[in-house]
Amino acid sequence: MPDHFIIVSGNIAAGKSTLTKALAEHYGWKPFYEAFEENPYLADFYDDMPRWSFQSQVYFLARRLQHHKALWQHPGPVVQDRSIYEDAEIFARNLHLQGNMSERDYSTYRHLYNGMCEFLPPPTLVIYLEASVDVLLKRIADRNRSYEQQIPREYLTQINTLYAQWAAGWTRSPLISISAADYDFANQLDDLDTVLAIIDTALQQVIA
Repeated sequence: MPDHFIIVSGNIAAGKSTLTKALAEHYGWKPFYEAFEENPYLADFYDDMPRWSFQSQVYFLARRLQHHKALWQHPGPVVQDRSIYEDAEIFARNLHLQGNMSERDYSTYRHLYNGMCEFLPPPTLVIYLEASVDVLLKRIADRNRSYEQQIPREYLTQINTLYAQWAAGWTRSPLISISAADYDFANQLDDLDTVLAIIDTALQQVIA
């Protein structure tokens, strides 16, 4: 059982992996990264979302469950790059709302997710990285992953809206929001130090 279980959440290109790595290096925590590029359905999904949305999301769900088991068995603090909650409450929900996942598939997916949640211990803290769509699009262009280049602005806008709703309604544990646009923690050491200080203060309040 970990001493602390921290989740770093946020939209595509918000800086989750960068901050997860920084937290792991700074505090000596064990990082668990999103198995994004390992998803064998991902390229097909971006090419034909209605056809491959269910398969892609079930893959992510299964990987998240594996991560939860591994991180909960880890003896020290852990930090996770995106969580099972976001997969379901934001990305799968958005696919259904946009008509890219059928009612039947979404109902099956929700049954799987809800059953898993009954056994999942909550995190110690959630760190929600907020970023405007313009910032996200710039970062997507800069990192130049071929399968991301055609992601529509409207898709990122809707994901941002769902993230804001999710963060506002999150009750499983404390949650803090950090502006990924205001702090360039990937390139500016002072910004990283500021973000780490914010997180440290939040953690002290949680474990006090």
